[in-house]
Amino acid sequence: MLDEQGTITRIVNNYARISFNFGPTLLSWLEVHAPDVYAALLEADAQSRERFGGHGSALAQSYGHTILPLANDRDRRTQVIWGLRDFEHRFGRRAEGMWLPETAADTPTLEVLAEHGMHFTVLAPRQAKRVRAGEGEEWTELDGASIDPSRPYQARLPSGRSITLFFYDGPISQGVAFEGLLNFGPAFANRLLDGFDDARRGDQLVHIATDGESYGHHHRHGEMALAAALEQIDARSDVELVNYGAFLERHPAVDEVEIVEASSWSCAHGVERWRADCGCSTGAHPGWSQAWRGPLRDALDWLRDQVAPRFERAASELLRDPWWARDRYIEVVLDRRPESRERFFAGHAARPLDAAEQTRAFELLELQRHAMLMYTSCGWFFDDISGIESVQVLHYAGRVLQLAKDLFGDDLEPGFLARLDAVRSNLPAMGTGREIYERAVRPAVIDLVKVGAHYAVSSLFEEYGERSTIYCYEVDLEDSHRLQAGRARFHVGRARMESRVTQEEARLSFAALHLGDHVLAGAVRPFRDERSYEELVRTATEAFGRADFTALLRMMDRAFGGSSYSLGSLFRDEQRKVADLVLEATLEEVERTYERLYDSHAPLLRYLRQLGTPAPRALVLPAQFIINARLRRALEGEPPDVAAMRRNVDEAKEQALQFDRGALLLSAEHAVERLADGLHRRPRDLDLLEAATGAIEILRELPFEVDLGVLQNVVYGTVRPQWAEMLAAGERGDGDARRWLELVGTLRELVRVRVP
Repeated sequence: MLDEQGTITRIVNNYARISFNFGPTLLSWLEVHAPDVYAALLEADAQSRERFGGHGSALAQSYGHTILPLANDRDRRTQVIWGLRDFEHRFGRRAEGMWLPETAADTPTLEVLAEHGMHFTVLAPRQAKRVRAGEGEEWTELDGASIDPSRPYQARLPSGRSITLFFYDGPISQGVAFEGLLNFGPAFANRLLDGFDDARRGDQLVHIATDGESYGHHHRHGEMALAAALEQIDARSDVELVNYGAFLERHPAVDEVEIVEASSWSCAHGVERWRADCGCSTGAHPGWSQAWRGPLRDALDWLRDQVAPRFERAASELLRDPWWARDRYIEVVLDRRPESRERFFAGHAARPLDAAEQTRAFELLELQRHAMLMYTSCGWFFDDISGIESVQVLHYAGRVLQLAKDLFGDDLEPGFLARLDAVRSNLPAMGTGREIYERAVRPAVIDLVKVGAHYAVSSLFEEYGERSTIYCYEVDLEDSHRLQAGRARFHVGRARMESRVTQEEARLSFAALHLGDHVLAGAVRPFRDERSYEELVRTATEAFGRADFTALLRMMDRAFGGSSYSLGSLFRDEQRKVADLVLEATLEEVERTYERLYDSHAPLLRYLRQLGTPAPRALVLPAQFIINARLRRALEGEPPDVAAMRRNVDEAKEQALQFDRGALLLSAEHAVERLADGLHRRPRDLDLLEAATGAIEILRELPFEVDLGVLQNVVYGTVRPQWAEMLAAGERGDGDARRWLELVGTLRELVRVRVP
């Protein structure tokens, strides 16, 4: 919240005052990678319960963002059960309502929601087919989006159950997305207030539904416009902010509605966008065909229906009710600790299962989990089968195929690929769905041997402990021998790999050799016996000791049966990290060369600048490279080296050198994040405050904007509350307190946060 001068006067949690939903996938990522944001979301729901009479504003979502009207009955049911359980696990309460992905709905979907206790969901106005004032009254047929969105409606279902439906205000929602309503908070508030109509009877609810990314991503500072609009509305006496649960408690639905079957908010043709060339697209590629959508869904449906009976037969040998066990498998997905797995089998195992049988049971359930994930809606939403979203859907299918082959001995891949032949990309170079699968998916299929290869190769650059975690795999290093000679490094050992997901495990022997630059080789094999392993270690270390690398590579080839791995064998996320380490020595050498050039000719550059004579490009480029490299290193210090930042920024300005926006912006934002983290933990640290004020002062001189949001949050939430106590200490003559007040006074001006 800003004052007239643009200074932050308050930082508010918008989610505490609006209804919202986050998918389980995003929440699980936030929990690990942005725990502060995750905690703020949970706190927003807690605050909303206090504000709205016990009704939380968070809505659940079906688990995998599947278009539920296109799912079969089993998948629809499991998706709802998993979404509700994930919500309860995170927010600590039962959900009152559920957001349907893309608001895609039909009667079977509403039946599942009602069966599982959902009081309401939210739909688009065009999804209402007809309404009536109550049971026994005449139906009124609706034309498109003509329903009154200001009241709740009851949908009576064939089972005898019912569910309340809210239909959002379409024109105002469109205004947020496409008409610039988020450019100015007061205008946004006034447009919302204009949604009331004196001609309507009774209390009215004005509500909109929009994508979360509208607020700040699609529309810069849109989240601030939302905060200002909420503030303006909240200050009025004739209206009040409310969430769906609170409104419904006071105003139970009386009017009835029937919906347009198999309809959604983002496809004018129902749900065809996720199975046909209906004409709906992003608009980014005029003339492109979406004819690939149908054959892609057909291929996935075929795969799902091939594995379902196989799963049922195999799982019946281990689990009392395979499909019920699948519904409850979410408990293990949310908590993979041993005690959680034990509880699961205590409730679902057909009999006591040994370790191998438990692994088989989990592999069967993982097959089903991925068979549902392969219907993630974004696989069809965009414009081509070659997009990352559609390729991710194929990755899920690849895991289903891998598990099916391991579990049932059936190779379903040829049949699946035959169906992908009918899926054609709009880009001739990308080819068919089969070609995309063979190029992007098949090489990425992982087993424990590939995990071992990743471990072996990456261990040359990363010091793993006796126990380490690589994604969902636990690695116990049982024996290890590391050798180094100059740039050459060698690691041979044995380890036990275990999947935390399926409990599958293997003991592997490995060896990896790095001769510098990109010359790298790794090898892995199942551990055989102690004697052969000791022989491997002895001959390998002797060859390395003689620096006979050719013999060592030949020995590795013989001992490991010709299975060789390289940098490309690493998991994709790690490839760049290790490539950067491999390049480090080369880049240091290049940097030293440029540094010599720059240091030798810097006086000449300054002289040419004084004369107004353009410097030769051959001298300018090394100067720019070195100044940017030195500035980047200064930013990466703990804390940032403010003196070095000052020298290099001044030098760049004096010589009219260009700043490397790409590299510097990333380093600058990481530096701000580290400073914010430090001040959050040590808000009275004078050295840290000095570094923060000095660094931010210099960053504001750069020709690009550095995001200070995380630091603003800390200054407002952690530093500001210290002001009164430090002011009192300063008045008593405490020198450190006076210095703190001075530094915080400077910092508040730099980040534009009012303190106190």
